[in-house]
Amino acid sequence: MKMAPDCYECLRRLTYQAAGLATHDASLKQGAIREAIKILDEEFSCNQLSIVIATKIHKAVREVTRNPDPYRAMKEREMLLARQLCPELTLQSETGNPDLSGRGRRRADPYEDELCQHLKLAAAANAIDFFRETCSSEEYMRKPVSFAVDDSKRFVAKLRDARKVLYLADNAGELYFDLPLVKLMRQAARVVYAVKPSPVQNDLTLEDVRRTGLENEFGEVVSTGIASPGVVFSLASARFKREFESADLVFAKGMGHYEALSELPPEGRVFYCLMAKCQPVADSLGVEINSYVAMLR
Repeated sequence: MKMAPDCYECLRRLTYQAAGLATHDASLKQGAIREAIKILDEEFSCNQLSIVIATKIHKAVREVTRNPDPYRAMKEREMLLARQLCPELTLQSETGNPDLSGRGRRRADPYEDELCQHLKLAAAANAIDFFRETCSSEEYMRKPVSFAVDDSKRFVAKLRDARKVLYLADNAGELYFDLPLVKLMRQAARVVYAVKPSPVQNDLTLEDVRRTGLENEFGEVVSTGIASPGVVFSLASARFKREFESADLVFAKGMGHYEALSELPPEGRVFYCLMAKCQPVADSLGVEINSYVAMLR
């Protein structure tokens, strides 16, 4: 997905946010902003991907401020929220919320029903966003999930025939909601969970997974090789590229992965699971803003 004109203001806002989180030193902050805005002005084009520019903005902010993880405190708040909410929302889905469990209809395929339930739980956590206050993210996460585009059953059918699934993780707090889905998917296929090698925005990193003590629970955890929102393939590691090419199915979580992978030819093996939290992404998907999408392309 190429950028829309609205993306300029979003990237500008990102610059000020990242610099403000990175340092309280006014001189360093202004230096980081100047360098990042220079990158934005030089490279902004509606033929470019926003994640490419965002990656360069974050790199500049980290280098100027000498802060390797400006979003550390934000990630910790979001992970705490997700860890606390996950058991509660999982219990609600298992005890009869019709929007999640499908209670009241004939359960012809228990595995399909359970997987679709866990898909909605995983999607609910994608409401976490670095432009939202934690309380706002919690409000969205507590709402029932209904997919504006719903290819869940097609995904289950693909999963049954898959030998290997590459699961692209997004925000750090989401791992608690991803884990039950990953475990369930592993009943059908090998699942490789891909995270960032080092900090960028509030994305999940290898270190974040290890700090939770859940690395072994996920089974296979690999790095994309590049600290970028979504995946910038030109900068990704050779191993990640091999994992991507050899996967029968790619589970792509979040807007960044949609923005990157939607530029690839549709092969029917990429499943997007996300909340469309900005107007350009919503427009690209043909849905209302803040809609949930479960789309196989």
